[in-house]
Amino acid sequence: MDYLLVIAVVFLSLFGLIMIFSASYPLAIWDLDPPRYFFTKQLQFFGIGLVLFAFTCIFPFRVYGKLSPIFVILSIILLIAVMIPGIGVERNHSQRWLQIGSFVFQPTEAVKLAMIIYFAYIYAKKQEYIDHFWKGVMPPLFILGLVFMLILKQPDLGTATIILLPCGFILFCSGARKIHLVLLGSIALGGIAFLAVTSPYRLERLFSFHNPFADPDGNGYQLVNSYYAISSGGFWGRGLGNSIQKLGYLPEAHTDFIMSIIMEELGIFGLLIVICSYLFIMYRGIRIAQYSTQPFPKLLAIGLTFQLIVQAIFNLGAVSGLLPITGVPLPFISYGGTSLIMMLITAGILVNLSRYTNKVENKKKHPSVEAN
Repeated sequence: MDYLLVIAVVFLSLFGLIMIFSASYPLAIWDLDPPRYFFTKQLQFFGIGLVLFAFTCIFPFRVYGKLSPIFVILSIILLIAVMIPGIGVERNHSQRWLQIGSFVFQPTEAVKLAMIIYFAYIYAKKQEYIDHFWKGVMPPLFILGLVFMLILKQPDLGTATIILLPCGFILFCSGARKIHLVLLGSIALGGIAFLAVTSPYRLERLFSFHNPFADPDGNGYQLVNSYYAISSGGFWGRGLGNSIQKLGYLPEAHTDFIMSIIMEELGIFGLLIVICSYLFIMYRGIRIAQYSTQPFPKLLAIGLTFQLIVQAIFNLGAVSGLLPITGVPLPFISYGGTSLIMMLITAGILVNLSRYTNKVENKKKHPSVEAN
């Protein structure tokens, strides 16, 4: 088992708990009274996620592939249920949540994992005819298109794109022909660009991302205050707990924009901690894929790794103004129970794959041992 990967995942989760408490206690005091409200909730989710992380570290990963069609069917059912009045929960003009009793969760977090497992499993089985466009490449893409459109109805183009990209990485690494990849990539980029510029609220986000100071009290308000938080942090930051922007200035300070608070309180040093942790996870994930000898674990490791990294890039790009704001949480760090639990399950499956690839790596490094 890749224990260094385990340490990196647990470290990021614990670091996120500390920063959630720091970023959320003013809001908790004003709205909910207990200053540790968000921290306590996230700690409970971390406990659940840690149990599931341990379980997925040892559960036979091949079973996930066999169950992947069921996962996809359940994903489609959940995405349809979100749009049903009385079942789906609307927040901030978006209908992305389901509520069961007092428990509210976001189905798209589970859909991300389901689609990666499905794509890895199907394209691993289609290796013999991966050169054939209609027989080898296209069938899983019809399912991806349906899932993409259902998420787009919520509306949530950011999450839909995040699901699209890791699946594209899996297809790229499956051995598909370059002409097919170029064709599909062009269609996907053109479609996303069309959806971005034809929707009024998405177009407003694009303009505010391009020049937030043109409307600092409107569409650019969140990004402008993110800039203030980042710029005031310097190298070492104001000190843990000393953020000013979290005192009602920066919306979503403990969720989507928690990185801004990290940089305000811990400075560039805090940014380096986070980025180096993600780079380390990416390195270990690519290494696991590299030493996988069979198509399914190789493609699955690639998909899981890049799903984590792409989501981190989207979040970090949004808070820094390099990418449009999409409402994507920072993996392991942002507040959100569904996100944290699914990220820990994703990491657990990746650690599980390392249990098999490490044996192959050791044989390559020490062939004399195997010969003896």
